[in-house]
Amino acid sequence: MSTLPPTGQLIPVDAPFSAAQESWLAGFIAGIAAAGKRAAGGAPTTTIDVLFGTQTGNAEFLADELVAGAKARGLGGRATALDAVTPEQLAGMSHVLVVTSTYGEGEMPDNAGLFWDAIQAPTVPRLEGLQYAVLGLGDTSYDEFCQAGKLLDTRFEQLGATRIHDRVDCDVDFEDPAALWSAAVLDRLAAEAGATPAASGPAAGATTSPAAVGGAGSSRASRPGSQWNKRNPYRAPLVVNRLLSSPRSAKEIRHFEFDLGDSGIEYAAGDALAVMPHNDPALVEQLLGHLGADGSTEFDGRPLAEVLRLDREIRTPSKDLVADLVQRAPASELAAVVSHGDKHELDRWLWGRDVLDLLRDAGSAAPTMEELLPNLRGLQARQYSISSSPLAHAGRVHLTVASVRYGDVHRSHAGVASTYLADRVQADGEVDVYLQPNAAFGVPADGDAPVVMIGPGTGIAPFRGFLHERAAAGATGHNWLFFGDQHRDTDFVYEDELTDLQERGVLTRLDLAFSRDQAEKVYVQTRMREQAAELYRWLEDGAFVYVCGDASRMAKDVEQALLDVIAEQRGRGADDAAAYLADLRRAKRYVRDVY
Repeated sequence: MSTLPPTGQLIPVDAPFSAAQESWLAGFIAGIAAAGKRAAGGAPTTTIDVLFGTQTGNAEFLADELVAGAKARGLGGRATALDAVTPEQLAGMSHVLVVTSTYGEGEMPDNAGLFWDAIQAPTVPRLEGLQYAVLGLGDTSYDEFCQAGKLLDTRFEQLGATRIHDRVDCDVDFEDPAALWSAAVLDRLAAEAGATPAASGPAAGATTSPAAVGGAGSSRASRPGSQWNKRNPYRAPLVVNRLLSSPRSAKEIRHFEFDLGDSGIEYAAGDALAVMPHNDPALVEQLLGHLGADGSTEFDGRPLAEVLRLDREIRTPSKDLVADLVQRAPASELAAVVSHGDKHELDRWLWGRDVLDLLRDAGSAAPTMEELLPNLRGLQARQYSISSSPLAHAGRVHLTVASVRYGDVHRSHAGVASTYLADRVQADGEVDVYLQPNAAFGVPADGDAPVVMIGPGTGIAPFRGFLHERAAAGATGHNWLFFGDQHRDTDFVYEDELTDLQERGVLTRLDLAFSRDQAEKVYVQTRMREQAAELYRWLEDGAFVYVCGDASRMAKDVEQALLDVIAEQRGRGADDAAAYLADLRRAKRYVRDVY
């Protein structure tokens, strides 16, 4: 192996990297150089176990990067989902890096819940011989910011493990702090291990995660990293904008198609597409007018109106803004709600209100525009489950999106990204997008495996992609879809396609639940219970179960229905049903894409 030139000669001074990216890259190159200077073929003296808990794929992506960085520094490395690790296996590890997101209101992500339950047991082994560090991914707009990472960090310490680096909690823009944490932790571990050369193949004794040997998403080939990301999105032409629901429906569901052109973006059925939206110019003008601000005024070298339209979150008030307004206007309605100390009451009061609503509530105590701007979060991308298959829809990516619109006699409100796509992107207009892979949520590698899909409303999106994917791939496994909404005559989206897929034998079963077409409301979980015997037979035959849609109610109700079906059919009680479902989850046969 030839000797690499000094790191400084490999990273030009004008390279488009942030300081954190340069730090990580420098360590990566230094590790390769160090390995090249030593005799090849030596086994790593230290293996780093990177354990990840992920809901949308970000934590898994960072885990893979950590393994690559470890190997570049001459360390062994392996990445494993948290739920695939038992407490006994954990106790046998020497160096563990945990990367986890937080789901919902402080909950563990789907592939970490079983692990968390297991390490809370009173009989769990002690971890005195283990060194660890935790990286949390979260969103400061939620009260329980990075709670999953905090809980795991504390529990490892309680069990006697030694923390080798302080936990870092990352907000939605996690790339820079994650890169700095990764470089610091890996550099320390490499120094302590003496920078042993990397092995030429997989680390000795490395285990393979379940996703690599079978399970949801395991059919995916290793996809190269894309040049398109949140800092460098791809400008994709929006070539189709079609209303799916009836004009008479209480909802507005639209089908969008983007042309991927020569972007090189390679997606898989089950992935998500991130859309970088623009705020409604009308709302920007209302906000400027309320504060008496001039939109043409320069702010950081750009017109203020442009900054508000493209860069700031003006729909959902930030925690910092709420706190600031309570201090400024202690007699306001907001301050009265906050004073009760009831989080749920505050959430109910804030629901549907935007920044302008809160400024009006503050009255004359409202801040100036200059005082407001620091308390506005950056405008974030919105992620949508892809509803197409690259095998069936080459060169395009499809989304199925509900346009958010609500209001009263005083004001109308609209969702940021949904109405941006529906109303403000002209025909063939370009939209900034990037891929958000979701390795845990994809069609089974085994084309003969049966699949059960539960996705009411826009939750049907990935399953439309799954069905087209399996049809195009010639998969022979049976497919069962549970779908529903409010009314069949106005809300049965993709009815023609689903009928065609049934007639072609691709869609084996279709159970529909239109809740308001009869006196008693009927939901997808109702249909699951009605078909309990058949559903359990599919599970026993090796079916994979997928759930997509609303996390707050639907996903919980569907899981309870699934537990009820299992308990009824097995006749062994609730604990046995929970254990059965846990086994499905470990085997990647019960996976969810919920939001």
